[in-house]
Amino acid sequence: MSNITLGLAGAVGHDPAAAIVIDGQLVAAMEEERIIRRRHAKKELPFLSANRCMQIACVKASDVTHVAIPYAPISLFSKARWHYAYRHWYAPDRSIDSVFNGNRRYRRYRKELSGLLHSLNIPEAKIELVPVQHQLAHASSAYHLTDTGEKTAIFCVDGRGEYASIFLGYGESGKIIKVKEFYNPDSLCGMYAGVADYLGYDILDGEFKIMGVAPFGDPNKYDLSSLARFDGNRFKVNTHLVSTVGLRRFRAKFRAYYFSQKLIDMLGPRRVGNLVDDPYIHYAAGIQKLYADIAVNMVQTYLGDVIRETGRLAVAGTGSANIRLNQCLAEIPGVKKLVVHPACSDAGTAIGAATYASSMEGFAISPVKNMFLGPTFSSKQCLSACRTHRDKPVYELLDDPFAKAAELIAGGELVAWFRGRMEFGPRALGNRSILGNPVQEGIADLINHAVKFREKWRPYSAAILDTVAEKMLEGANYDEYMCINMMVKAEWREQYPAIVYQQEGSTRAQIVTDDSNPDMHRLLCTYRALTGHGLLINTTLNRPGEALACTPDDAIDVFQGSDLNYMIMENVLVTKRPESEKW
Repeated sequence: MSNITLGLAGAVGHDPAAAIVIDGQLVAAMEEERIIRRRHAKKELPFLSANRCMQIACVKASDVTHVAIPYAPISLFSKARWHYAYRHWYAPDRSIDSVFNGNRRYRRYRKELSGLLHSLNIPEAKIELVPVQHQLAHASSAYHLTDTGEKTAIFCVDGRGEYASIFLGYGESGKIIKVKEFYNPDSLCGMYAGVADYLGYDILDGEFKIMGVAPFGDPNKYDLSSLARFDGNRFKVNTHLVSTVGLRRFRAKFRAYYFSQKLIDMLGPRRVGNLVDDPYIHYAAGIQKLYADIAVNMVQTYLGDVIRETGRLAVAGTGSANIRLNQCLAEIPGVKKLVVHPACSDAGTAIGAATYASSMEGFAISPVKNMFLGPTFSSKQCLSACRTHRDKPVYELLDDPFAKAAELIAGGELVAWFRGRMEFGPRALGNRSILGNPVQEGIADLINHAVKFREKWRPYSAAILDTVAEKMLEGANYDEYMCINMMVKAEWREQYPAIVYQQEGSTRAQIVTDDSNPDMHRLLCTYRALTGHGLLINTTLNRPGEALACTPDDAIDVFQGSDLNYMIMENVLVTKRPESEKW
């Protein structure tokens, strides 16, 4: 009988997701947001995603043997609960709760899980429930992207799980060993989120904009070192300024923020204008530098010996979505291979919990080859969606969709590209993408006008052939998941301004090999043969505020609700019906 482990994440927070591991092999994973079409799917259970994963894996509810969740009870005698109580002395409700009701979140998770399993028709009495500590789930998700036969340092930087916010350890022979943890409210992500809140952005999305604008500011113009300190042993966030709770929080317009009045006294009024104005752009640069400096210091302090021994570092947790941090980690002396989990949010803990539980059952976890873990649709299904869609798009079958896409892009068109299994994680990796010509003048403005409406200072990402990346990019940590900021060699920067941060000469890119994504590799080769350029602008197939398109219907909704003119779904070319034509 097969060991079938269903990982379920996000039941008490955000980014709910499901994953299925069969005898150590990850076969399916999907985020709830893709189905309900609302980013982060806050306060939702992974019901629809679990059902879809079972369909993809051809697994019946009665076949599931284990259910793994990325939350576990924490002992009253652990340091975590007492640290939390001590650091929240000024908020007695939090402090007392951590001592006398310290597993409240886990119990809530467990209660909601029972209802979820009942809805999924999974007999709770016949499965084994495996609670996995949250940071261990993050660690497992990253470690099992690698060859687990080799010793690998592991760094997880997160908002919070049960109590831990930072995990440092290593994986060896399929097992994960903890070296050090830091506990809330001493959280690098909490510090960064507090500043994001101060700078006028929503937490979970605003951090990306701060990271993006940071190269335009001077990180040394204002001293932000009072926000947090790490002395090589003790890490402490200044909760008089950020990561605040209770009466310390700044309040305005019936809302409580994640920073205090003292932060406003120190930095000035909360931003209401343009982020690129002084002093806010410099605050963005300063918090990015402080965040990266402390993280790198921690890794070198606690994992330096492992890195010197093996040269391998795996990274996960919400905070590892910060590609500039990951660039700094890749540049640590001795790091030869940096692996960043592409679904580093809580969605990734569905994979992490499932792989960890499966490994505890004695199964060797097969390294995850790619993130194409969702549903796929045939050309026939795409044609059917076109026929039945309310907007009645024009469509035709193509003999060679690769040649057609290359021709359209070379001619200055944007092409929505929908092909193969859907990606897991927030990045478009060539299966749910909008593609464009990277040398076309004004291409970023064209994408912004057509569908994205992004700030002008934000360059787009690229999909680059591996053979081109070797010539174009500096360093050895080529990334196939768009998780690491990479430097572009000087002679290439002016040629591709739409994908380069000109202030520092960097880019965020997906390196495409024939193994990682054969169809995208074929398209890039076709485009290179036609134009001489082995790369394309690659951005997500969605509109602002939406999740990545999942189904043909979703893709048509994005297409019809934007100014895109062409979309290729499998072998089907989709265009818009002329406005003058009667329906």
